[in-house]
Amino acid sequence: MPSKPSYPDDAPVDPPAGEAATAAKAAKQSKEAGSSRTRTLVTGAAIGIGSAALVAALLYANRSRKDDKA
Repeated sequence: MPSKPSYPDDAPVDPPAGEAATAAKAAKQSKEAGSSRTRTLVTGAAIGIGSAALVAALLYANRSRKDDKA
């Protein structure tokens, strides 16, 4: 005997309460995981841009010193 009942194709049937709660919980966890991943990605990009800006500033600042010696 099947564990889930079968319904005719033309009859709209809502999922049982337990399945709806499980689906909602899974969607919430997926959304939280996506939010965490987005936050991590944005943080990594900010660190990368900041590092590049510091390197560019140091190279620009040392440019005048190189011209003085030559």
